[in-house]
Amino acid sequence: MRVANFLSILAVSKTKKSTTTVKKKATKKVAKKVAKKTAAKKPVKKTVAKKVTKKSASKKTTKPQRTKVICISHKEDCDGISSAAIIRQAFGGDAILVDYPGQMEALNQVVLDEKLKSLFICDLGLSKKTQDEFIDILTTLRKNKVSVTYIDHHDIDPDVVKALKKIKVKVIHDINECTAVLAYTAFKSKLNDHASFVAACAAITDYMETRPIGAKLLQIYDRQFALISATVLTYNIVGHQKEPDYLLYLVEELAESKFPHAIPNTFEFAQIQVEKLSQMIAKVKQGMKTMKNLGYMEILDAGASGAVNFVMGLSGKDVGVAYKERVDHGIYAVSVRGSKDCKVHLGKIVNTLATSLGGSGGGHDKACGAVIPKPKIKKFITELNKQIK
Repeated sequence: MRVANFLSILAVSKTKKSTTTVKKKATKKVAKKVAKKTAAKKPVKKTVAKKVTKKSASKKTTKPQRTKVICISHKEDCDGISSAAIIRQAFGGDAILVDYPGQMEALNQVVLDEKLKSLFICDLGLSKKTQDEFIDILTTLRKNKVSVTYIDHHDIDPDVVKALKKIKVKVIHDINECTAVLAYTAFKSKLNDHASFVAACAAITDYMETRPIGAKLLQIYDRQFALISATVLTYNIVGHQKEPDYLLYLVEELAESKFPHAIPNTFEFAQIQVEKLSQMIAKVKQGMKTMKNLGYMEILDAGASGAVNFVMGLSGKDVGVAYKERVDHGIYAVSVRGSKDCKVHLGKIVNTLATSLGGSGGGHDKACGAVIPKPKIKKFITELNKQIK
């Protein structure tokens, strides 16, 4: 009996042990499977984490795509406005219209634009005071892979031209034609027929319609039609100098192949300007002063460029100087004109003289301008008179 009980207890004990062993083995197998699954999952998490990190890093380093086209051009005359219109028709983009002193400010703005792709600079000239800074800014633009085209007909230091070409700026420069004619000739294949008329108007108002290319363009059209169109356009430009939006509107209309007479109210506004200029004649006769080689006058209620030819003509001298104060800048904006009998290159003289007085200036042989610090205006006129022979 005792033996039977012992054997039954032993059998139960073995059964428990075998069950425990089976459970342990099963537990180990499950543990191994879980371990395998966990091990398999961990690399996946790491891989995903790496991909996310790479994507995040790529987003941070991506630069804005350069797509912008900008033309910085002269706002004070038909040549600058026409040049901007020609560039707009050929390449699209936007225009920034400035006077000579405003050129560097505009360049300092666009050099920061990470979307800028192509830059055109038209009819703005360079002075000894600003030319080094000009080269530095364009060097930065070129390092940023911005295409730069410089189109101008003002007198430029040959060393500046070499420096620009060295950094692979496309330089289109010729003192024998106006800037709009140079732009038209360079990009003719991208322009329609109307662009030749826009260029011809610029040649007329810059007194360069007798130059080789300008003369050919003018021959395409009736002379009187071209003359009155150029005159109306000029009066609208000069009369709206304080209205930048209107000047940009003119650029857009010309780029859309509009004739000046087809732009609303241009003839009416030109008539107002003509009346103002007729009144200027009496004012010049009364307020003009003369030196041995030039006539000069401060202009108070009109633009200096509109009065300077009256000063030259009515003074009987070969050179006329008109200047108007720009109170906001503490300077005088100066316009200088020479007659056909003037034997010196006024642009070169004014460039050097203005720089020596802390200003800037330059231009053509018979037509140029300057910016002179207000206290130095008398010295500028006196020294200019000495250098004209």
